[in-house]
Amino acid sequence: SLIVASRRSRSSHVDPRSQSRERALTLLYEADTKNLDGHAVLAGLVDDPDHVTALIVRGVSDMAVDIDQLIIKHADGWAIERMPCLDRNILRMATFELLKRSDIPKAVIMDEAVELAKTFSTDDSGRYVNGVLSAIAQEVRAN
Repeated sequence: SLIVASRRSRSSHVDPRSQSRERALTLLYEADTKNLDGHAVLAGLVDDPDHVTALIVRGVSDMAVDIDQLIIKHADGWAIERMPCLDRNILRMATFELLKRSDIPKAVIMDEAVELAKTFSTDDSGRYVNGVLSAIAQEVRAN
């Protein structure tokens, strides 16, 4: 895919968790653009995704309402459906991880999300994702 090709050219060594987040982003993007649930996209795959990818996609799908409410609350007047699709799904993934992956430091989650936004979305996306996630993290996570 375009996302995978773009990421490979950036670095010869990519952390497996970063690859899992990237794969989860492509699946959530597919679900969003096709108006499907993440579970449906996972079920349609020929090869099962790795554990972390599946965990993120299922978690974002299962907690979609709560996650979107948090994003809307901290998005400074932006309607979630007006955000670029990639930004929206990066925010959803990171918000899920902030809520449910206490084993991962907040800084790691935020850095990964900002990096995905800078790499695959608009010029302003990294800054925007960082701002929204900082506000969400302050509300839901101590570390």
